[in-house]
Amino acid sequence: MKLVRFGAPGREKPGIIDKTGRIRDLSKVVPDIAGEALSPKSLAKIAKTDLSKLPAVKAGTRLGPCVGGTRHFIAIGLNYADHAAETGAPIPKEPIIFQKAPNCIVGPDDDTMIPKGSTKLDWECEIAIVIGSRARYLSKKDALDVVAGYCICNDVSERQFQIERGGQWTKGKGCETFGPLGPWLVTKDEIANVQKLDMWTDVNGEKRQRGNTKTMIFSVAHIVWYCSQFFVMEPGDVITTGTPPGVALGMKPEPVWLKAGDVVTLGIEGLGEQKQKIVRFKN
Repeated sequence: MKLVRFGAPGREKPGIIDKTGRIRDLSKVVPDIAGEALSPKSLAKIAKTDLSKLPAVKAGTRLGPCVGGTRHFIAIGLNYADHAAETGAPIPKEPIIFQKAPNCIVGPDDDTMIPKGSTKLDWECEIAIVIGSRARYLSKKDALDVVAGYCICNDVSERQFQIERGGQWTKGKGCETFGPLGPWLVTKDEIANVQKLDMWTDVNGEKRQRGNTKTMIFSVAHIVWYCSQFFVMEPGDVITTGTPPGVALGMKPEPVWLKAGDVVTLGIEGLGEQKQKIVRFKN
């Protein structure tokens, strides 16, 4: 299934993509694509629903982030061998975990706002894991049992804040609008092999990132297991899992950072596409 949230920011409703590509309103089936609605029992209920009897949503309606109520927005750094190579970083021995502020989450096609003082704005196409069941101290063999599905995340990053301002990476990763999710949450049954998906990013129509989840250092299953050894994850929590090569930070001889007016498009095989316009800070 491809699950969506549609409507004005903060007032999104739950939806599903039918066989014709139209959005159907799921409001009478689940209250939101969030929390317990992502449990195996709830997803089974949605799967049995006759979509032809649900109201169709007007074409062109805004898509919000594909999961709501996220309380824990977890991120994994330097998780692609070819990305680590382009930045000159050593291969991590264990997953590098940092946090993105949950309130940086926005819709897949919402504008990306340049934060005050920003000089080095960058893009990162990533596959994100959406948790569907409470997860704590998982076994490795059961790790994927708690996963509801996957979506695209642009892990928007301010590299000066992240690298040059001291402390942890968090300050360069959680700025307002730095977490586009969607367009839809694809349930895990629709993804035959999550470790073999093509990924891409273009800026103003020019090629930037080209990669594949097969070059991940730590697999999706390993990441879910690993995170569960340190903190509890709840339904609706999101783990974004790292990016392939082609970010501005790794460009030679000089990075070309994002600026106002730029348009970033990105996609992952089977998970759809995003498109964001870069805009100046708005009060």
